[in-house]
Amino acid sequence: MQVRQRDPVVLVRGKGVRVWDDRGREFLDFVGGWAVNSLGHCHPVLVEALHEQAHKLIQVSNQFYSVPQLQLAELLVKNSCMQRVFFQSSGAEANEGAIKLARRYGKLKLGGAYEIITALNSFHGRTLTAAAATGQPKYNEPFIPLTPGFIYVPFDDIEAIKKATTGHTCAIMLEPVQGEGGVNIPHPDYLKQVRAWCDEKGILLILDEIQTGLGRIGKLFGYQVYGVEPDIITLAKGLGSGVPIGVFMAKEQCSVFQAGDHGTTYGGNPLMCAAAYAVVKYVIENDIPGNSLRVGQYLLTKLQHIKGEYPIVNDVRGMGLLAALELKEDIAQQVLMACLDKGLLINRIKPNLLRFMPPLITTEGDVDEAVGILERVLA
Repeated sequence: MQVRQRDPVVLVRGKGVRVWDDRGREFLDFVGGWAVNSLGHCHPVLVEALHEQAHKLIQVSNQFYSVPQLQLAELLVKNSCMQRVFFQSSGAEANEGAIKLARRYGKLKLGGAYEIITALNSFHGRTLTAAAATGQPKYNEPFIPLTPGFIYVPFDDIEAIKKATTGHTCAIMLEPVQGEGGVNIPHPDYLKQVRAWCDEKGILLILDEIQTGLGRIGKLFGYQVYGVEPDIITLAKGLGSGVPIGVFMAKEQCSVFQAGDHGTTYGGNPLMCAAAYAVVKYVIENDIPGNSLRVGQYLLTKLQHIKGEYPIVNDVRGMGLLAALELKEDIAQQVLMACLDKGLLINRIKPNLLRFMPPLITTEGDVDEAVGILERVLA
């Protein structure tokens, strides 16, 4: 089904930050599977984990326990502010689970409150309810009527949140940095203000960290960058570095699901959990978030230099290894195609906006090469 305008390249092999197509051409990959390939392509620790687990046990239902699931759950709990986890197969499913949990909490603890405040320009997934939570008309208007109960407010505007909060509000759901919406970074105190408001009103704070989690913006979790603790958090993308896995995590007092309230067939199976456990363990033990912070700042500095040299560039913004370059004209697709022709893969999210989401193992040398290609294209 033709639901995506694909770039005209067939990729067949990858290693580290590079991929090769069916014609043998080499590319520097600054798309990274849409912020998925945290350890790059075919990292040995991931390949070994998949190989070893595939010889033991691939799939059992959640009718039973499995060792990889327990190991991954323990690792995530020990390194976060959360106490409960539920594994899914994707980010959209993780967000669906978080929304269900918040509604269940509202029903049990808040007199039946069910509305969730989300932000304009947000992105929470492609399933019907996740699309309803997304504050972008292009993703939800084609599918009206949507799941009710979502109130949209401008991002980085605490007063708008306060005005939108009513007795029907059970939660506020935000991204620490809006990724698909344009790499929009809020004021440093924004999430602290939202946290304080949630505490005052007794409602939940959900952080969608599907793109910002697992080291992408310089800390293991994005909430650590802002010095807040959410009640519920969702993760996916970089969690498995290419293996499809998602999770929503909650604090103990918010974990109100009872037997039968939620479920999944494939979520948390031994193969995906063994892979994600190996990835998360490597990320923590090798300070991959620190590399993301250092190399991400280097990338931003290089992009700022381009902005100073080329008037066509309107803005540069980013945090860690999540960055955007905004153009003054709608030529992002032309720039993308020219970069592809010269061996660089980048992502277009708006007619005038390019996004960079390279693996978190990217080096300054990789940045030099990528920015060099981009500069030649703009010239």
